[in-house]
Amino acid sequence: MQNLNTLSDEQLVAAYASGNNEAFDTLLLRHKGRLFNYIFQMVRDRDVADDIFQETFVKAITTIKQGRYNDLGKFSAWITRIARNLAIDSFRTEKSESTLSTDDTSIDILNRRELSQETIEDSMIDLQIEDDIRRLISELPESQREVLNMRFYRDMSFKEIAEQTGVSINTALGRMRYAILNLRRMAKDKDLVLTR
Repeated sequence: MQNLNTLSDEQLVAAYASGNNEAFDTLLLRHKGRLFNYIFQMVRDRDVADDIFQETFVKAITTIKQGRYNDLGKFSAWITRIARNLAIDSFRTEKSESTLSTDDTSIDILNRRELSQETIEDSMIDLQIEDDIRRLISELPESQREVLNMRFYRDMSFKEIAEQTGVSINTALGRMRYAILNLRRMAKDKDLVLTR
């Protein structure tokens, strides 16, 4: 069997697209240090950088698996561009959440849902949504349910999840992706609304 470390990035992407999961692990190991440092230099917050880093590789996995990876450029430039765009999105989200002006008379910043006391109806809707989500999660395959619980309810990083479950980071990311896709599909099939 060929040593994956001797392959170029493009060959590794092709191998991964053909079903060799270890090829993506090799890509991840090859680029993770430089990419994480790049993200951290942009956002200056280790937790935010870690989230963007993980989201970058989830996006890369999805794109490659869907056959949408364009190999005209270099993989390193492509993955860096994804990370940069996600970091910019993160800045935009943060800015839009923290820049409401009281000078704009059409917006009453104190008359916002999140600042008002919850009504009994709101509480009931929230409880119903939580109950629906728990029921959907219980229908997931065990491996997907485990990753989802560790990530959302125990706030573990994908690296910690991979170590605890004894799988590669790539496998943990893949299980998470399938868990979310399955939850969306099941919610749609059951005609459930999971937000209020």
